[in-house]
Amino acid sequence: MTSVVAAFRRRVADAPDTAQGFLRAIGEARLITPLRSEGGHRRYSRYQLRIAARARELVDHGTPIEAACRIVILEDQLEEARRINAEHRRADEVANPTAAA
Repeated sequence: MTSVVAAFRRRVADAPDTAQGFLRAIGEARLITPLRSEGGHRRYSRYQLRIAARARELVDHGTPIEAACRIVILEDQLEEARRINAEHRRADEVANPTAAA
C-alpha cells in the first residue's frame, strides 16, 4: 500500500491544482478532515493520504466520487472489524486453549 501513497504524493506534487481539488472534494464528502496549520493550510496525515489514494484509484476507474468515498469507508470498516475479530479469537484461544484444539 505504500507504493499507492507514494504514487499519490507524486501526483500531488506533479498536479497541485487537480490534487488539491480532489482532496477538497473528498473533504467535502466527509471522507477525510484535514488538520489546519496556524496559517490555515490543510495538513494531511499518512493515513488520510492512503485513504485519498484509494479514493482516487476508484475515481480514476470511473466510480463517482460519492460512491468511491462510501466504498473506502466500508473497506476501512471491514478491515477494522476483521482486526477486532482476530483479537477476540486470540483472546478466546488464550482463555480456552482446549476449545481451540
